Amino acid sequence: MTLQNDVDIMMIGHFAKDRLVIDGHSEYASGGAVYYGSVALRRLSVSVAVVTRLHLDDYPLLDELKQEGVQVFTTSAPATSGIENIYNSVDMERRICKLIEFAGPFQLEEVPALSAHIYLIAPIIAGEIDLSLLKSLAQRGPVAIDVQGFVRAREDGHLVFRQWSEMEEGLSHVTYLKLDRAEAELLTGQTDLQIAARQLAEYGPREIVVTQSSGVTVFANGDLYEAPFTSRSLEGRTGRGDTCFATYLGKRLTTSPWDACRYASAVTSLKQEKPGPWRGTPEDVEDLLASR
Repeated sequence: MTLQNDVDIMMIGHFAKDRLVIDGHSEYASGGAVYYGSVALRRLSVSVAVVTRLHLDDYPLLDELKQEGVQVFTTSAPATSGIENIYNSVDMERRICKLIEFAGPFQLEEVPALSAHIYLIAPIIAGEIDLSLLKSLAQRGPVAIDVQGFVRAREDGHLVFRQWSEMEEGLSHVTYLKLDRAEAELLTGQTDLQIAARQLAEYGPREIVVTQSSGVTVFANGDLYEAPFTSRSLEGRTGRGDTCFATYLGKRLTTSPWDACRYASAVTSLKQEKPGPWRGTPEDVEDLLASR
């Protein structure tokens, strides 16, 4: 007998109020993995719960998620997290990230007693989720993490990348791991993605998703899969990894690692062409896949 879960995916992480600066022109925009990821998942008819922290004054920002059908569980925080992302339009691949605010760490009691097929820990800054909470969630079911939220640390108003001191124990509780090429090299010292992923898999993750400018690479059960990003522009570059990982996990509920890899690359390709979350349709994705 298969038990019915309350939601397909539960996402835990800070909702952000970011400042995007492109060629010196700035604007505020909603952000965070829970934002980009949950909207994309809902467009694929995946049921999602978001657990987040932000300042009471910014609660209306969550209406956008609720209108998409996301279940939202919020804790009031002293501030709403935010990151300033500074780009040069000639090369939207490179950015400088500065801290604006930090909404503080999650507590176990802030996580609702819902069951999920996957618990996606999606912090944007180190310090949101500690090892104790990660282990508690792993006792409920399969856990996915974006390692960015464990290695991107606050330091004198800037965000810098630091080693995850509890990585060995932390990864032993993780089923799905997401990182980018730079993070893979930071954690393993390896520039070869395949070697880095196999090294990280030894700690416990069964499936590893690595994003880079050219596309997504998945290492699953000893096999390697690669699919390209084919975006016609990078105006929607912010949120690329968040969209890719969430979409991959959403498709893994019903398809193979290879099919999920291809699908995630297509959704992410479309997302990068327009700022904000991906709000397309499955038909848009199928059309892109058919054209490749």
